[in-house]
Amino acid sequence: MKLFKCQGCRQVLYFENTTCEKCGHRLGYLPDVGQLSAVEPHGQNWIALNTPQFQYRFCGNWEQNACNWMVDAEAGEPYCRACRHNRTVPDIYTPENHRNWQKIEEAKRRLFYSLIKLKLPLPIPGSGDPEPLVFDFLTDPPSGPKVMTGHNNGVITISLREADDVTRESARASVGELYRTLLGHFRHEVGHYYWDKLVRDDAETEAFRAVFGDERADYGEALSRHYEQGAPAGWQESFVSSYATMHPWEDWAETWAHYLHIVDTLEMAGAFGIKVDPDIVDDPTFETEISFDPYRVRSVNGLVDAWLPLTYAVNCINRSMGQPDLYPFVIPPTVVEKMSYIHGLVLRRREG
Repeated sequence: MKLFKCQGCRQVLYFENTTCEKCGHRLGYLPDVGQLSAVEPHGQNWIALNTPQFQYRFCGNWEQNACNWMVDAEAGEPYCRACRHNRTVPDIYTPENHRNWQKIEEAKRRLFYSLIKLKLPLPIPGSGDPEPLVFDFLTDPPSGPKVMTGHNNGVITISLREADDVTRESARASVGELYRTLLGHFRHEVGHYYWDKLVRDDAETEAFRAVFGDERADYGEALSRHYEQGAPAGWQESFVSSYATMHPWEDWAETWAHYLHIVDTLEMAGAFGIKVDPDIVDDPTFETEISFDPYRVRSVNGLVDAWLPLTYAVNCINRSMGQPDLYPFVIPPTVVEKMSYIHGLVLRRREG
């Protein structure tokens, strides 16, 4: 994620801002140009100060305070590039559901920021693609089993209860996870979707198996074994998380999620001009100056070499505030190899 500024007064903005707190301009995100822009009304449409030659409308979910993205006024499409993938949204007339849905949409827009920048395929329903990317945001039924967050043949289901901080933290603690966020769920589940698109559909299964293992292993048995026995001893040497040990598909999805974590966070660190150079040690592995575009690097080693000193620094800062580590994970060489494989697939798709 990068920094944005208001074209009306140059105030620094957050990605989620809908109004500039300094000059009062309405704000809208223009996904096709990757800019958050101050906008002004023009009849029934809006003019973006960033691109005044075009007219825009707000996404249909803007009226529900659930989106700040814009669409071309002449496109005839009511929803933005992120929201047009929604298939099911909760009953928002319940205030709690509305608040939780707004949180889910906020995380989803950050996901789509990355997917668009990486130029990954984003087929929508009706596009002719046999497996479009679709989202269902569901509440638990009054009776019966709870909604499970997951992916199935292009449909990503997110349980609305994951947007409740107390419920999500309780779930995290109950299964011993180091990290559990809405954005993390989106990045993990979309990883399963892109396994289908980049591995299965591009005849990459043999290369995948050489890096991650054989995905033909019975998933149900692997799931039961993981929750009964936990991760195998020494898993930290080859996997980014204990859950990644469960099955090659989950190893891919977890590694994919961390790849997106790294790329997006490094972009923000670069936007702030962050440099890490502790004066108590003369060791280049503790030093970095993030002056590159992580979305454009050729080698994943360039990402990891910057990521490790950055996370060491921010983890120390968090501890100084009595907070847990921002990034409580270790990236061993085997995981770097897995990320390198993912990075190569992304580059190939973007360039080809």
